[in-house]
Amino acid sequence: MAARKLREAARIILVGAPGVGKGTQSERLIQRYPQLSSIATGDLLRQHVKDKTELGRQADSYMKQGGLVPDPLILNLILSELTTRKWLKTNRPNEEVVAAIERGNGSASSAVQPDSSPDCSFLLDGFPRTATQAQALSHLLPMNLVIHLVTPVDIILGRMANRWIHAPSGRVYNVGFNDPKVPGKDDVTGEALSQREDDSEDTWRKRLTKFDETSTGLLNFYRESGPGLVVTVKGDSSDEISPQIYREIEQRFGA
Repeated sequence: MAARKLREAARIILVGAPGVGKGTQSERLIQRYPQLSSIATGDLLRQHVKDKTELGRQADSYMKQGGLVPDPLILNLILSELTTRKWLKTNRPNEEVVAAIERGNGSASSAVQPDSSPDCSFLLDGFPRTATQAQALSHLLPMNLVIHLVTPVDIILGRMANRWIHAPSGRVYNVGFNDPKVPGKDDVTGEALSQREDDSEDTWRKRLTKFDETSTGLLNFYRESGPGLVVTVKGDSSDEISPQIYREIEQRFGA
């Protein structure tokens, strides 16, 4: 795949049901647009916990109790990552910026200044998932493209029946859709793949229903944030969906 160069900063969110292929699209986008990085909140959490940072210790205390990591802490993780990469400047400590956002204080937006150069382009993975989270994020950094991935439910359910995972890393494969290079083996480690016990059709239908409930408000928030901010792409496979995403990115960001 030939690499393309972005001429403007792209700040992108992929929104799609479980099993729709967000991971596949993310990998393809990063390969096609080398300036585009992936900022995955799950990876950030794990790294901070591993490094025993203050944010990592706070997050770990919630996870050890089986609870969800609060939105302000996730927001602080994203802010910390962006300022570390020098993609965002703040004139106040990160904790104060996040606290101002939580209070609904309009001064939070004036405290941050994003870098608009093309090399500060990224895909945000794992956050936001709700309208409330999207609103908080908007005070920190405005996203400029939200891609809504849509694949028929029956096709997603068929993929899940053929889904295999590498449990230690979380890498996912789908027979006939995203096959491992060696059947039954992880591409990176060569270790055996397995199927999750909860990958039943009933469980997945519940997950898809839950996604519909939470994503409606999220997408509506972004639709109301600006005309054309949300783009819906439909297809039965990743190969159908990818070209649509490429066209949208290249029209908007001049690749």
